[in-house]
Amino acid sequence: MALFGISDLHLSLGCDKPMDVFPGWKDYVARLEKNWRAMVSEEDTVVIGGDISWALKLEETEEDFAFLHGLPGKKLFLKGNHDLWWSTARKLHNWFEEKGFSSLELIFNSAAPVGDRCVCGTRGWFYDAESDQDKKVLNREVGRLTASIEAGLKTGLEPVVFLHYPPVYHGQVCTEILEVLKKYGIQRCYYGHIHGSGAKYAETGEFQGIQLRLIACDYTGFRPVLIR
Repeated sequence: MALFGISDLHLSLGCDKPMDVFPGWKDYVARLEKNWRAMVSEEDTVVIGGDISWALKLEETEEDFAFLHGLPGKKLFLKGNHDLWWSTARKLHNWFEEKGFSSLELIFNSAAPVGDRCVCGTRGWFYDAESDQDKKVLNREVGRLTASIEAGLKTGLEPVVFLHYPPVYHGQVCTEILEVLKKYGIQRCYYGHIHGSGAKYAETGEFQGIQLRLIACDYTGFRPVLIR
């Protein structure tokens, strides 16, 4: 029972927004599927850290989610900034059930045990939030991250945190998010959102006692990253 992570799939099987137009993304869906099937078994779990589908409405995600459901393993979804189809947890759970997507689950104010680890996380937010609206969103994300980690701690397993936005990037720190990670003694945090040349500024390695790693799919070569 292995745990993997990958982020920013940007699937568009049900809408016309292909990522193939960007350098390095040619035939990325086929490459992703090939790598996934070579690495992940049905007993494994893969955390998908946001920006899952370009669909604007939940009904438009069906082809993307059917593709993911057809891949081996359980998939745990986190919300990304481009997941505009994301609705309430209840509506999403009902949609998964209605469509028979039994391998898809959410991490949303919640946590999921996987072996001797517990997956926690949330979307996160910008490190330079200054407007009142940005601060409001950031405070909400801090609350969701706290709720998720506390749910994970109740299992007695070691929490591993996934975020969509990086808590540290190019020398800038999202202090509010980082302080939550430090408060609860989180040792490992995986994040996405960063693409292309921006990856050279990504914080990878130890930062203030926390191991950080970028798992955006173009950065990983469209391969799930083995966590445990």
